[in-house]
Amino acid sequence: MPNWSFGRDRDLLRRMREAIESAGAAVHFAESDPDHNRTVTAFTHDAEALPGLLLRLCDLAFDRIDLNRHTGVHPRIGALDVCPFVPLPGQPMEPAIRASLEFAERLAERFDVPVFLYEKSERGRHEAELPALRKGGFGGLLGRALNPDFGPERAHPRLGVSVVGARDFLIAMNVDLDRPEPDVARDLAREIRRLRAEGDPRFLGVRALGFPLASRGLSQVSLNLTMPDLTPVDPIVAWVRVEAARRGVRTAGTELIGVIRKRDLPTAGTLRVRPQQVVDP
Repeated sequence: MPNWSFGRDRDLLRRMREAIESAGAAVHFAESDPDHNRTVTAFTHDAEALPGLLLRLCDLAFDRIDLNRHTGVHPRIGALDVCPFVPLPGQPMEPAIRASLEFAERLAERFDVPVFLYEKSERGRHEAELPALRKGGFGGLLGRALNPDFGPERAHPRLGVSVVGARDFLIAMNVDLDRPEPDVARDLAREIRRLRAEGDPRFLGVRALGFPLASRGLSQVSLNLTMPDLTPVDPIVAWVRVEAARRGVRTAGTELIGVIRKRDLPTAGTLRVRPQQVVDP
């Protein structure tokens, strides 16, 4: 499920989708957002074929991305910002880990980009370092000495760094608010993070950020549910709706980013889900 730092180049999105389909992979999601200036692609393929396909996508994207000229509300540290490898439900993690390691090494060698491993592929070195890298963004990396798993010790001057690894399934979703100013969205995201940190069981594993969506005159609570078996979608959306209403703001829709498991659907009725976004073996 690679996340790319472009969101306003429709031709590049079309070419990437064609490359994925021509490789025989099943495309579940390939959408760009101009406010985030970010593109998320989600596709399934044989683990052995994934590194080669991803390198072809990098060939397409990296000539068109320059983070020195990149603007968008979503924080980013790389042209290929993060590339998670996620096993299909019921499948083992090990093939995803092997594919992620192969891709990470080849990515660094081919494009001279520092690559950091994370989640199941991580080697116990970056638990504290990765949040610090992200906090400073791309600009904060330039000129710094880095300690990547693969590649040079300096960020690429156009492409930054990439974070690659195998991880468990999560649900990525957005709840839009009918208010252009992001203050309420950020307040709700901050409250979710506070409650999670205090151990509130309603928000176990929930990550949240608030963003403005200037092109649509809205704002957004962006959410990752990293423990969807314990914190399903609908109660989170209901909480956002109630808390936004208490602040005089209405919700303006929801969005599923990427994919969802079939077993999550009964508790995700508040999301618009296209059939191709449902993954099961």
